[in-house]
Amino acid sequence: MTNDSLWNYAPTAGHTPDLDFTGYTVEALDGRVGKVDKHSNDVGPQYLVVDTGPWILGKEVLLPAGTVEAVDHEAKTIRVGRTKERIKAAPEFDKEKHLGDPAYRDQLSGHYGSDGPGH
Repeated sequence: MTNDSLWNYAPTAGHTPDLDFTGYTVEALDGRVGKVDKHSNDVGPQYLVVDTGPWILGKEVLLPAGTVEAVDHEAKTIRVGRTKERIKAAPEFDKEKHLGDPAYRDQLSGHYGSDGPGH
């Protein structure tokens, strides 16, 4: 997966630009991660901000749109193609500092885009 495709929804993911994913449950390959707090439909880098609740002590994580494998609109669930451990090990996210930061996106591209378990 290239860095560019990591930041865009796959054509088969079930994403449509007019839908609001806020509140959707996010499921990793091995279980629930949290709920969508914010998402981007902007041209350019697209992403989900996920509130992990008590799973990672109430922190938020940023998931590039390219990690989304499928969206079930009826169940309001988003399936991502990464493991919970991979998501938990991602570079720390602070929406005040990182939402518009290209260097942070590069860090995430390296973390989520590399091949390996839970890729």
